[in-house]
Amino acid sequence: MKIKEIIVVEGRDDTTAIKRAVDADTIETNGSAVSKMTIEKVKLAQEKRGVIIFTDPDYPGERIRKIVSEQVPGCKHAFIKKKDAKPTSGKGIGVEHASPEVIREALKEAHTMEEEIIEVITQEDLILAGLIGGSKAKHRRERLGELLKIGYTNGKQLHKRLMMFQISKEAFIKAFEKVLQEEENA
Repeated sequence: MKIKEIIVVEGRDDTTAIKRAVDADTIETNGSAVSKMTIEKVKLAQEKRGVIIFTDPDYPGERIRKIVSEQVPGCKHAFIKKKDAKPTSGKGIGVEHASPEVIREALKEAHTMEEEIIEVITQEDLILAGLIGGSKAKHRRERLGELLKIGYTNGKQLHKRLMMFQISKEAFIKAFEKVLQEEENA
C-alpha cells in the first residue's frame, strides 16, 4: 500500500512501524515541542503532497496533533485505539507498538478537518446520551471514538472533534446505538 501523503509522526520508532506497514514518507516531530523548522517542513509537505497526522493516542500525541493542525490547515488525521498502541510486554503507548494491519486501517480511515464547522450534534445531545458526566461516560466516549474513527477524547474534546470531522447525526446515532447495545450485552 503506497501512501501519497506525508505522514507526521512523533519519532523514529513510529517511522519504522509505518514503513513496516505501508510505503510512505514521514516527518518526525521529535517530541511535543514542535519546532518552527518541523512546521515549515509540514507546510511544504501539505502544499506538495498532503499530510496525515498520525500521533500516539495519549496527551503528548494529542498536543502535537493540535499544534500541527493549527499551524498547517487541511491535514488529514489518522487515529489508533489505545489498546492497539500498547506493547506486548513492558509499558508505554504509541504508534510504534501497533501492528501493520492496525496502521494500514488507520491510514485508510484518515479524516480531513473541515474549515467551516457546522454544529450537527450539540453539547446537550452529548450530555443526554450520557457521554459527558456519569459513570459510563468515559467508556462510552472511548468506544464511540473507536467506532467513528476519531480517537479517544474527553467530554469537551468530543463535541469539538464531532464538529471538526463533520460527523453526521445519522453516523453518530448509529455508532451510539452500537455502544448501548454492547453495554446491554456485556
